[in-house]
Amino acid sequence: MSDTATKNQAPGQAASAASMLTPTQRMLREAWSKPSFKFGFFTFTVLLLGALLYPEISSIDPTKMNIKARHTPPLLIGDWSWAHPLGTDHLGRDLLVRCLVGLRYSVLIGCATVVMMFIVGCGLGLLSGFKGKYTDTIIMRITDAQLSIPMIILAIAILGVSRPTVPAIILVLGLSGWPLYARVARSVTLSEKSKEYIKGQRVLGASDWRIIFLFVAPAVLPPIAFVAVLDVARMMIFESILGFLGLGVQPPTPTFGNIIADGRKYLLNAWWIATMPGLFLLFTLTSLNLMGSALEGARNNVLRGTV
Repeated sequence: MSDTATKNQAPGQAASAASMLTPTQRMLREAWSKPSFKFGFFTFTVLLLGALLYPEISSIDPTKMNIKARHTPPLLIGDWSWAHPLGTDHLGRDLLVRCLVGLRYSVLIGCATVVMMFIVGCGLGLLSGFKGKYTDTIIMRITDAQLSIPMIILAIAILGVSRPTVPAIILVLGLSGWPLYARVARSVTLSEKSKEYIKGQRVLGASDWRIIFLFVAPAVLPPIAFVAVLDVARMMIFESILGFLGLGVQPPTPTFGNIIADGRKYLLNAWWIATMPGLFLLFTLTSLNLMGSALEGARNNVLRGTV
């Protein structure tokens, strides 16, 4: 009898515990329950830890040249030497270390750019949606003008006449990609500010800024979360394109773009030079896309009330 009562209470207790979670917490819990999110998360974590630790542990200089070891093939194709598991490039530099250092820069630029886009875009979107009237009109017209210019074209135009350092690349990409965040934040703000609890806060004398930061801003986070994860992958692609064109981080610092650009001259006799950074980029982007898709599906389930 007691076992039956315990079984009957368990679903109710689980539902009660779930109802105590915020929408963001429910979204993260639902995303974590998906195998695709776990696979993407662990893959990205392994790649990131490798990028952070292996170059330091191995003590291999990614810029050190060794002409005698040039065009050494990867481990499974060459003489099974562990000295250069992924082979070397046309100057004898170790490709594994160069790819991992390139991953560092790619993730750094991608994450920093998304943080900038989030701060600028969400700030302007919250202000536009909450204040309305002339403020909304001005900000939205600026957003429309920004959206009319392709991001990569704007980045090439600016970096082509300036020195493409890491801060410059982050600044250019960040200031080019904020309109999407502004539109999403504005849409959520317009929906939230008409709700009863916001009107109740006004009656209690809460200031506009207090309402924005304590009540409206948290509601913006769930729809922005999966956009941000996918945008990290998108910014990594843009960074690689700029590096391939010679407008990214400048040599001898290795990045995916400039490694692939160097390797395209040797595709017939040393194909691994261009292929290895491409595979690293592929695995990293796939893991981020899996996490972003899982977050989007979890958000939709939260909105439908199924979790």
